[in-house]
Amino acid sequence: MLPGAPSAVKSPGYVSLEMGDFPVIVGPTAGGKSSVAMALASRLADRGVSAEIISADAFQVYRGMDIGTAKPAPADRAAVPHHAIDIRDPTEAFTVDEWLAIAEEQIQRVRSAGGIPIVVGGTHFYVKALLEGLFEGPTPDPELRASLQAIDASSLRAELEQIDPKAAERIHPNDRRRTIRAIEVHRQTGIPISEHQKQWDAARRDDAILVALQWPVEQINSRINSRVRDMITAGLVEEAHGLWDAGGFGPQSREAIGYRQFIAHFEGQSTQEEAVEAIKIETRRFAKSQRTWIRRLLAGPPGAPSPISVDASALTPEKIAQAIEIQLFNK
Repeated sequence: MLPGAPSAVKSPGYVSLEMGDFPVIVGPTAGGKSSVAMALASRLADRGVSAEIISADAFQVYRGMDIGTAKPAPADRAAVPHHAIDIRDPTEAFTVDEWLAIAEEQIQRVRSAGGIPIVVGGTHFYVKALLEGLFEGPTPDPELRASLQAIDASSLRAELEQIDPKAAERIHPNDRRRTIRAIEVHRQTGIPISEHQKQWDAARRDDAILVALQWPVEQINSRINSRVRDMITAGLVEEAHGLWDAGGFGPQSREAIGYRQFIAHFEGQSTQEEAVEAIKIETRRFAKSQRTWIRRLLAGPPGAPSPISVDASALTPEKIAQAIEIQLFNK
């Protein structure tokens, strides 16, 4: 436990961190990550330290996809600068390489001005790349890629589970893009992508402190169900239909949970009630996948800065922010 921190906050070992270090907040969807980031920014402002938030979310980059991606409220974005949000149209592709370049640029800019960047989000593949580097892999083969894209999702999933069970464990069944990439790498090299990615376990950058928000399964599932209901009330159906009707989705953005299910509904494949229930189910599955990522991130490579693991069900965002502040300033 950190000195002075609430008992629900645990760290394997207390590490003195120099100013210039920054927090990376991860956790399951609907787990309160944005609230913690805002509370921390407020505490830092009270110290006279500016903070800016960098979203690590693969779908918050898309303009117009506001409700279904749970973007921070306009008031929060006005109070604290946010980055990597609303930077692409939904018809455009967006890669982890692009996100990483944006994140690194903003991290360096904020730190050089004497502030503290706060990275927060649920796309843990982005976080992994930020903390431990990015696996480049072989150059995609256009013909192979096209042939894989023509295969149905269930067949692709079956092949992935056969050739690379470890990758299948952490790639969501509906993540077609990453599934194809994993199969592509295996077919090109004969080696599972999970083996290639073991290089990630060699080292972790020492200027970032990982903060993992943990929730009991039943509680996070309940929060997910409530969030979906709130999204419907806030106008998710109308938002999704407006984009679909205008032809505003691209191959990547249409896969976002909350939009994919309504697209199926608009195309006559399900009722609205079935779409809503599918969103709840898929979001709970996604949260399960996120928990797998969090375990891997917390384990980390040898010598990595000690992470903060938080029982988020037992603490307010303000108390969690206090614990992060303690770690950052070694007080």
